[in-house]
Amino acid sequence: MASLTELANPTRFMRYSAVLLPWFSGVALVLLALGFYLAFFVAPADYQQGETIRIMFVHVPAAWLALMFYTMMAISALGTLVWRHPLADVAQKAAAPIGAAFALICLITGAFWGKPMWGTYWVWDARLTSVLVLFLIYLGIMALWRTLDEPSRAGRAVAILTLVGFVNVPIIKFSVDWWNTLHQPASVFRMGGPTIDASMLWPLLILAIGFTLLALSLHLVAMRAEIMRRRVRTLTIFEAERLDRLAAEGAAA
Repeated sequence: MASLTELANPTRFMRYSAVLLPWFSGVALVLLALGFYLAFFVAPADYQQGETIRIMFVHVPAAWLALMFYTMMAISALGTLVWRHPLADVAQKAAAPIGAAFALICLITGAFWGKPMWGTYWVWDARLTSVLVLFLIYLGIMALWRTLDEPSRAGRAVAILTLVGFVNVPIIKFSVDWWNTLHQPASVFRMGGPTIDASMLWPLLILAIGFTLLALSLHLVAMRAEIMRRRVRTLTIFEAERLDRLAAEGAAA
């Protein structure tokens, strides 16, 4: 059986990801279609929130994925700094825009959900503020990647910033327990079991899995594109060096 390092070889990754991509994306589309049908045509309206509860079916998976992708980036950062993992910084760079997109979706849907529930689109609630900070950290990481041209040097710098910013993830998760916030405590993943009725819980879980597979598909595509970009960059540098040597030899002759 191939070791983890061998599986992380860019050539192997390109081969395996090409096989996984159609399955991930295909299952994601089926689950999303089923989940949205159940969420908007089968699940009942909430007795307090009415039809606005349906925002939850996008808002909650987006929040989960924003945290999940940042956690993936933190693990990749350790892979870059500690284990020198061949694909760690590639995975981290590819994950940042996806995580930022889900953080933005979380903020926007939260604002539309908050208006009828709280009477305003935005309050400086502990969870809202910490998710906004997460989105800004994502943007800072993406900007740092663009600032540094050399991939290995950029990877190390971004890895340090990512690990420093990871302190915000548990703050987001436990903000409703540590402070008096407008958000309700966890209602799905909790010790006593979910508090959401099954008619809403199942569409939510199906959509969460569907969005996760869609996000992983996008991540694989982005990683493949980054690997190809680095290969082109390497070939361009080699070709430029070869032309410089030929020019120097011609001048010497």
